[in-house]
Amino acid sequence: MYERLKQLGIPAVLTRDYDENLSRTERLRRANEAFGGSSNAILISNHINAGGGEGAEVIYALRNNSTLARSILEEIGSEGQIMRKYYQRRLPEDPSKDYYYIIRETSPMQSLLVEYGFIDNANDRVKLQNDLLNYVEAVVRAIAQYAGVSYTPPEGSGTNFYTVVKGDSLWSIARKFGVTVQQLRDANDLTSDTLTVGQLLRIPTSGGTDNGTGGNVTYTVQRGDSLWSIASRYGISVNDLRRANNLTSDTLSIGQVLIIPGVSNGNEDNDNITGPSTTYTVQSGDSLWSIANRFGVTVQQLRDANNLTSDTLSIGQVLTIPSVSGDEDIGDNNGAVFYYTVERGDSLWSIARKFGITVQEIRDANDLVSDTLSVGQSLIIPGLSADEDLENGNNNNDNTTTTTYTVVSGDSLWSIANRFGVTVQEIRDANDLVSDTLSIGQVLIIPNGDNASNTPTTYTVASGDSLWSIARKFGVTVGDLKNANNLTNNLLSIGQVLVIPNN
Repeated sequence: MYERLKQLGIPAVLTRDYDENLSRTERLRRANEAFGGSSNAILISNHINAGGGEGAEVIYALRNNSTLARSILEEIGSEGQIMRKYYQRRLPEDPSKDYYYIIRETSPMQSLLVEYGFIDNANDRVKLQNDLLNYVEAVVRAIAQYAGVSYTPPEGSGTNFYTVVKGDSLWSIARKFGVTVQQLRDANDLTSDTLTVGQLLRIPTSGGTDNGTGGNVTYTVQRGDSLWSIASRYGISVNDLRRANNLTSDTLSIGQVLIIPGVSNGNEDNDNITGPSTTYTVQSGDSLWSIANRFGVTVQQLRDANNLTSDTLSIGQVLTIPSVSGDEDIGDNNGAVFYYTVERGDSLWSIARKFGITVQEIRDANDLVSDTLSVGQSLIIPGLSADEDLENGNNNNDNTTTTTYTVVSGDSLWSIANRFGVTVQEIRDANDLVSDTLSIGQVLIIPNGDNASNTPTTYTVASGDSLWSIARKFGVTVGDLKNANNLTNNLLSIGQVLVIPNN
């Protein structure tokens, strides 16, 4: 690790460079003096674990966040080791302090303890004998990425990595290295195509001679097509499609030939692209829109083919997928899709509600990486065409107003709902929440939030405060304070932030 960090230009110091027995005092002295006790220094304490478990762990300091610890564990996991957890451990007699002295007594450095595996586990023992240097290199990668240093693998390793720069996309990187977008996704366990500057990608070995510039699949635009529907059909983003074809607008013409980036002739399974299936069995998470999108038909065609009187589906339901040919007459709009222009007060939730679709469907249709909208922004509304009758959709517009609220310590869905006069379920629906767990700093959409324009009052506990004195100060009851902050007892800590309920 020391040699590799030096090769990458990262200053490094060893507390010992031979099998030397160090006292606790001497170990700490060498560590703390190495970089003058700088908060910019990273201390890695390398260990082999024992105790009957299996896999790698990373313990990080109470004074630090989990970013580097998580990255180290994920990089070790990419080398085939089981990822147990990254966590903080507190001293039982003083929970404000770290358990391990090498972490506790090396403040303000960012100190981490890395456990590569369990010596008393048969599987880990084999991995440690065969793969320990790979795990160590994984830690080096994580440190380089965290420090913003360009990473190059060891000579002769046979593994390529690439650091994402501004303007990169999966398609442009795949093209650069002569691999497919899907190979990049698979090699890096990517669940989305969103990249961040500085992100480290593993570049898989190309299985063929295609350099990404030739042998691409092409697609001829048909009536009813849009850039979004074509991109969605082939599992790429609209931006990739634009770049591959040097498009300056999203207008398409029937008969136009498009290059489909990241898909090679003869190398990809295109069964779902060349033609729709006859039937489809509904699965968990499906909607009429997602199924229509998958098979290249419209929601209305699905409704008509199955005599549906509502858009409610049940798991296991068998749907007939209508056959749509390129010359089928579906109107005179030349494939124009329906766009909605964002107005003041709109949110993804209110727009989704207006058109009877989900927030996730709008995100997917527009390649959105955040839920922030700007007035005048144009959004594709999936499942609607430009000339489709929107009367029913517009009737769903109940002029719903929303506000946002930032979660603070002690909040719960119940306390927030109670504060703004809405139900817990309404907050869940407005934010697509799948659990009631909240995190401090999380921004929530508050539906029908006309009565919640003011930021809720909070109070930071000071020395000498009690629930009774704070309740008296703000003219509320102790019970109100407890309920608003989910308190189960009357104990307070200095610096604790309390929500003050409306009286």
